[in-house]
Amino acid sequence: MIKNCIKNICLFTFALVGPITLPAGGIQKHLNDHQFCENFEEIIINKDLFIHCVPEINSQKLRKIKAGDSVSVLRYWYGSESEKWIRVKVFQNFLSEDPNIPSRGWLKI
Repeated sequence: MIKNCIKNICLFTFALVGPITLPAGGIQKHLNDHQFCENFEEIIINKDLFIHCVPEINSQKLRKIKAGDSVSVLRYWYGSESEKWIRVKVFQNFLSEDPNIPSRGWLKI
């Protein structure tokens, strides 16, 4: 009887206090605690291009980027034939674009 009472008290205490300290609980992290990358590059595309799934000329094209769209550069890559590729993230307008279209890929420059 006492053993069950102690077990129930422990369970009740954890149910009240535990979720506060868990990541899915109520504790919010301040934005100052996170370090954000401030050195990213944003470029505006000056002609229609396709982003590829891998940095190869014959790779699958994921989507078309129109002239005037802005992208952020995530990474640079030099291919086997001295080709320069950049990994980009396309800024999407979630109200007018399909969210299932890939937003990251490789551009040959």
